Amino acid sequence: MRLWAFGFCVAVAACHRDPPSNGNALRVNSADPTAETYVGPALPKGKVLLRDAYRGMHVVEVEIATTAAARNRGMMWRRELPEGKGMLFIFSDERDQTFWMRNTLIPLDLIFIGKQRKVVGIVPQAAPKSLTTRSGGQPSLYVLEVPGGWAEKQGIAVGCEVEIQGASMLPVEP
Repeated sequence: MRLWAFGFCVAVAACHRDPPSNGNALRVNSADPTAETYVGPALPKGKVLLRDAYRGMHVVEVEIATTAAARNRGMMWRRELPEGKGMLFIFSDERDQTFWMRNTLIPLDLIFIGKQRKVVGIVPQAAPKSLTTRSGGQPSLYVLEVPGGWAEKQGIAVGCEVEIQGASMLPVEP
């Protein structure tokens, strides 16, 4: 009987591993979309076309956030956002949407778009890691996040026309 117990203890000990002491422990996917370790599903892709104040057209390739988890996560924990890329948030109802920059590591421009597909407000260069709430000051159904300074550089202003491609068939969670 003792030999069996000894063998069992050896087998259990062989299966047990201490976490690496060098800080490279495996990360567990968090259920909290704002956590750095959260890994959500891939977001749908689309394009947002903005007509600037001089009638020029600018295209932004976007990830589209239509769920509560995707909207809560947003651009958190990203270390870069190349020119011509962004994220489009779509909401189920038009209202004065508010955003913060919690866990967001890069400056962003927030472009608020009404259901008539016109820019209704812009927050330029939103500072990273801030808990200050920001809004467009007008009801919006969409919010486009792009690299900080992009809107001014492209001549995007309140009243500019917007076309959204790739989002018309996506379900939007409240």
